[in-house]
Amino acid sequence: MAAVAEVFFRRLSRWQADQQRESIADLYEKTYREADPPPRPSSTGTRISYDKRTREAAPTQAFHDRTAFLDRFAADVQRPGFDMLIASSATVLVGCIYGYLPDRQGSWWYGRHDIAPAALGQLADSGRIFNVAELMVAPSHRRRGVAEELQDRLLVRVDAELVTTLIEPTNTVAKAAYESWNWHPTDTLPAANGRPALEVWSRPARPRAQH
Repeated sequence: MAAVAEVFFRRLSRWQADQQRESIADLYEKTYREADPPPRPSSTGTRISYDKRTREAAPTQAFHDRTAFLDRFAADVQRPGFDMLIASSATVLVGCIYGYLPDRQGSWWYGRHDIAPAALGQLADSGRIFNVAELMVAPSHRRRGVAEELQDRLLVRVDAELVTTLIEPTNTVAKAAYESWNWHPTDTLPAANGRPALEVWSRPARPRAQH
């Protein structure tokens, strides 16, 4: 991962994260708003190529709107256990990852606590799940190990039994990336409350020791 050496990683406090929200939103737009991009890895799903005439694209389009992202980010920054890392090259923000300790009452399931699997809901209630809410890397720094390094640096401090993330079902690129990092699909969430359908992926917070 020699290329990662060109990137500087830094953890942000809640206050610092909030102060940089516009720069983070700029990165979000770079990640999701390219013209007809291929699918991009993201814990909350990704913008996909779509025919603007199809109604099925509407939830995805709205969900990835800059204002919608800023609203979610403002709420996430205040959640218990919020933790965030950014990656910068020189003075340019090129990547970030953040997450929090979810609860069963909607901060994790987007208001659909009625469909949360019982076992995961119980873990969430006891503070033993950490949810990666967003992982994004600028197009200029993809395939250089930045995403995996962000994930590893964030999760090394996580005090939980399980980590989860959400991926849009059509995002085969994200699925392949997370699978290579030893994540596995565990459940699905139907489209609801202005967001597209999502798959729940998870992995143990700590890798099992090799014998």
